[in-house]
Amino acid sequence: MKKRPIVVALGGNAITREFEEGNIPQQFENTRRSLEHIIGLLKEGFNMVITHGNGPQVGNALIRVEESRHLVPPLPLGIIVADLEGGMGYMIEQCLQNKMHDMGVKRQVATLVTQVLVDKDDPSIKNPSKFVGPFFKKEQVPELVEKRGWIMKEDKGRGYRRVVASPKPIGIVEKDIIKHLVDMGVVVIAAGGGGIPVYIDHSKHPGWLEGLDGVIDKDLASAVLGKEIDAEKLLIITGVEKVALNFCTPEQIDLDELTIADARKYLAEGQFPKGSMGPKIEAAINFIEGGGEEVIITSIEKTGDAIKGKAGKRIHA
Repeated sequence: MKKRPIVVALGGNAITREFEEGNIPQQFENTRRSLEHIIGLLKEGFNMVITHGNGPQVGNALIRVEESRHLVPPLPLGIIVADLEGGMGYMIEQCLQNKMHDMGVKRQVATLVTQVLVDKDDPSIKNPSKFVGPFFKKEQVPELVEKRGWIMKEDKGRGYRRVVASPKPIGIVEKDIIKHLVDMGVVVIAAGGGGIPVYIDHSKHPGWLEGLDGVIDKDLASAVLGKEIDAEKLLIITGVEKVALNFCTPEQIDLDELTIADARKYLAEGQFPKGSMGPKIEAAINFIEGGGEEVIITSIEKTGDAIKGKAGKRIHA
């Protein structure tokens, strides 16, 4: 029986590590490191879609926009996300091709700029919660709010970051071509940074797709993509090895497994903040309820062990 595909969601913070400058050589090195264990899945014959976050990268792009707006027209978030889908997709694609070459894996790789459907009246547009960009210290926040007009919130235990609108994904525009390529054995890099948020116009141009200013959470988009291509597993690679209760407190408890019922319970209790682990848990729930079998959440360093069931956090029905 043919294996159902898997979706590997690579965090933007896995590509630009905390407290690094985040230059391009560093991003390439981090990307190569993060892909090492994924090659093993390809050798086992899994068909795969790779998604990736872009939080640090889109934040840097927004800084460039702010600093150059007196010289060139500013770019909206949708265009920035599209640019990063291409640039980061190229980086992941080339790193993967080189790793496969060294390990004798013969598979084609393709990057697809992806539009993701959202509701133009999504409540997150009025209450931004999506972290983007680098981390700042508390004493830097007032100046950023005053001079740049940013909305800043604390990323629990890690520092302060800018937040922007993050509408929930409801569909993948290019789902059919992604599924076709995956079924052919092509490794597809798609929905980068959560994809470009678009909505279907029902007024001025009925049926047209229109862009929207925001950043979609890549894990939620990965869950929607997984559902639409009938994926079996969703692997979320992030900055921590395991999901934890009472995170960054003396009472922290690392979890090895979690059922959907418990995930809902802890989510309702506020154990998983909206700006960090919350969307990953929500994505896991959505993915499994949409027909997926399992979600694994782990760090780059533990990816290989997590795939073998020796590390990471497993969420199941």
